[in-house]
Amino acid sequence: MKKQSLEHLIKIRHELHRHPEISGEEKETAIRILSWLKPYKPDNIITGLGGYGLAAIYSSNIEGPVIMFRAELDALPLKEGNIFEYRSNESQVAHLCGHDGHMTFLLGLAEHLSVQRLKQGKIVLLFQPAEETGMGALKAINDPNFITLQPDFVFSIHNLPGLPMHQVITSDQRFAAASTGMILRLQGRTSHAAEPGKGRSPVQAVSKILDKLEALPGEMQNLKAFSLLTIIHTKIGDVAFGTTPGDAVVMATLRAYEDEDLKKLSVAAKEIIELIARSENLEFEITYTESFPATVNHPEAADLVKSAAKTSELDVHNLTEPFKWTEDFGHFTSKFKGALIGLGSGEDHPALHNSNYDFPDELIPTGVRLITEICRKAGVL
Repeated sequence: MKKQSLEHLIKIRHELHRHPEISGEEKETAIRILSWLKPYKPDNIITGLGGYGLAAIYSSNIEGPVIMFRAELDALPLKEGNIFEYRSNESQVAHLCGHDGHMTFLLGLAEHLSVQRLKQGKIVLLFQPAEETGMGALKAINDPNFITLQPDFVFSIHNLPGLPMHQVITSDQRFAAASTGMILRLQGRTSHAAEPGKGRSPVQAVSKILDKLEALPGEMQNLKAFSLLTIIHTKIGDVAFGTTPGDAVVMATLRAYEDEDLKKLSVAAKEIIELIARSENLEFEITYTESFPATVNHPEAADLVKSAAKTSELDVHNLTEPFKWTEDFGHFTSKFKGALIGLGSGEDHPALHNSNYDFPDELIPTGVRLITEICRKAGVL
């Protein structure tokens, strides 16, 4: 990559980092991406995909494969701890997962496509909203305008701290786990703190539910692989020393390598909650949020990644088991041949979502080179 191009892409990345927006509110980010895309002359640009998403389409006008690359628009609702010049301008929003870098990869490919014509088929650069909440991919796929984009292969890169810089991590099977957020609301009846017997407090029920739920994955015999249930929040009543509480909220994250196991875990958790709530004479309601399917790479897509990495002289690591974290890219791989690609961002680099995390700019030419080479291996360049 030419020095001038790299310097321009680094400036873009820093500008994105400076102006983060949370899931579903990426309006200004999309406007910035659009302004940077236009000079690279896509044949068509679709906006408003699944919210503020947009897709740049490069077409050869010759029959051939449609190759899609996905990057994420959104940032996290977290405070940044970095103090460098391009740190977040927002006090409680920051790009602490590297989505600013992932978007830059695609803009680097767009620059390349502006000067090299496709041999056949199409290349689609998709900038997707709301990855962090698990809502964006499905909304984009279900958007009526997505029908015109139907990819033969879809790819996405995610940087991975803790792994060697520039190492390519791939798999020809499951890459990342499935998960869902469970919200339990318990309702009894408040009473005076001096007369708890006149109310129906959820305290005992919450205590029993917490113990049972955390132990549940280890007690289930019908699960195929790894599963985990993590209590992430509890609230019982309000702060009122004269009152015995009458309501409670319990939140948990359920995850598993297999979608089927996640369903079994959800059913078993509901049975436990129902049994305890009824025994304590409490009403209950369970809702789910931020649901992510397992990300399952297709062998053909994984082979393209491995071949491209080899040609690019990048070290390749094949996963022996999936990552325990989740990614809404699983919505794409459940419908299309695809692969989520890991790219090592340094063994000593701050972890994803850490307040001092920052995407390493030295990965930009690596990511651009890798996805450009994937296009060549797929025969569109």
